[in-house]
Amino acid sequence: MYTTRTLQDEILRLKKEQDICILAHAYQSQDIWEVADYIGDSYGLSLEAAKAGQQTILLCGVRFMAETVKILSPQKKVLLSHPMAGCPMAEQITASQLRDLKKQYPGYTTAAYINTTSELKTVCDVCVTSSSALQIIRNLENPDILFIPDCNLGAWIAAQIPEKNIQLVQGGCPAHAGISAEEAVQARRLHPAAKLLVHPECLPEVSRMADYAGSTTGIMDYAKNSTAKEFIIGTENSIVQHLQFACPDKQFYALSKDCVCSNMKLTTLMDVYHCVCGTGGEEIILPEDTMQKARHCIDTMLSLG
Repeated sequence: MYTTRTLQDEILRLKKEQDICILAHAYQSQDIWEVADYIGDSYGLSLEAAKAGQQTILLCGVRFMAETVKILSPQKKVLLSHPMAGCPMAEQITASQLRDLKKQYPGYTTAAYINTTSELKTVCDVCVTSSSALQIIRNLENPDILFIPDCNLGAWIAAQIPEKNIQLVQGGCPAHAGISAEEAVQARRLHPAAKLLVHPECLPEVSRMADYAGSTTGIMDYAKNSTAKEFIIGTENSIVQHLQFACPDKQFYALSKDCVCSNMKLTTLMDVYHCVCGTGGEEIILPEDTMQKARHCIDTMLSLG
């Protein structure tokens, strides 16, 4: 029988023995963070994977993230920690539906949030992340933008770049979109000295109340660097725990008890163990044509960022 500590020690031994690089998204649990080589958002992890010397990459996150890793490192073996870990937002629109939508907006540049499938990226012009979106959209020459799939992130971008004509589609992250303005008001009332930090995947009325709105890594950096001592965290609730570990002298409160990504929570430390043993996870295999076409919108993001 393993304890958390002994299982972690075995994972650390095996990943070195098997020459495996472990990437953990920020929404993974603390016990998984502690065995990872790199922690961060989906795109940042993909860049770390490309730079890593290991030829096997274990992505502890969801499917579109593992696909992005494979697109940027096609020569490497990429494993997804749990085969059922998907993303509702990434799967809200198909490539066929997007082709039909683009016919309604001829001449528009199609910008896709990185939280999309590899297939959907093949019919988009540029990708953005929550941390790079403002810069990328500003740098596009075309003033007419079709933004998919998160209408809340898109609205947050549009409010700050009014010179662009940004058309949105109805979609987004169910966990973040489920946070209500009433919850934000109540949290402010309960914790009047706390800074409110939210992800722009939240509803616009929630983001407008925030002291800071930005990516998950941006939220964590803000809390770590701030002189404030109390924070209300408006993103996936695992971030509350991670910040408690990182900043034990500060207080962190979840904006909503229901902001939980069930797909991220599928991966357990034992799943990671089975992956490094070679008996778990799923290898990500993508058609060569899909990888090349999907890579185009990622490369465009790099050139504009």
